[in-house]
Amino acid sequence: MLICKVVKPLVSTNRIPDFEHKHLQVVQDGSTQKVAVDAVGCIPGDWVICVGSSAAREAAGSKSYPSDLTIVGIIDHWDPDAGKATPPASGTPSAAPAPQGGKA
Repeated sequence: MLICKVVKPLVSTNRIPDFEHKHLQVVQDGSTQKVAVDAVGCIPGDWVICVGSSAAREAAGSKSYPSDLTIVGIIDHWDPDAGKATPPASGTPSAAPAPQGGKA
């Protein structure tokens, strides 16, 4: 499973019949944009859970469905920066180097 952010809808007028009327969304996975089938009705800005491979086809409606990425859930609350180390603010002195052992 992946946590992605929905960027925008993707409109495609020419589709194979198996796509039916499922919505497509452009999602951001890190710095990579991907296209996912929207099985839950999300909107741009939502953080979502995506599945890939055979799970994506099953979640989209059928194992024969031509999808390799499907949105299966909308995350209620997600802080992508939680747990990341915060760099020191500009102008803040960094830690002094450890003293070297030995005599001069």
